[in-house]
Amino acid sequence: MSPDPMTPGSVRSAAALNEQIRALWIRSGGSLSPQERSEYELLVVQWAAAVRLPPLVEQGA
Repeated sequence: MSPDPMTPGSVRSAAALNEQIRALWIRSGGSLSPQERSEYELLVVQWAAAVRLPPLVEQGA
């Protein structure tokens, strides 16, 4: 399982989520256990939401 589970209301970048997805596949050796599959599905849903978010505009820019 991921060392830093998603806390309700927090937002992670698509890049950070993609990195976690890649790390999960590497750790699993390319074959996911049922628990890893659940984690993968959650990460993919979060990644899909993150790529739909508009980019943050820096204040004062």
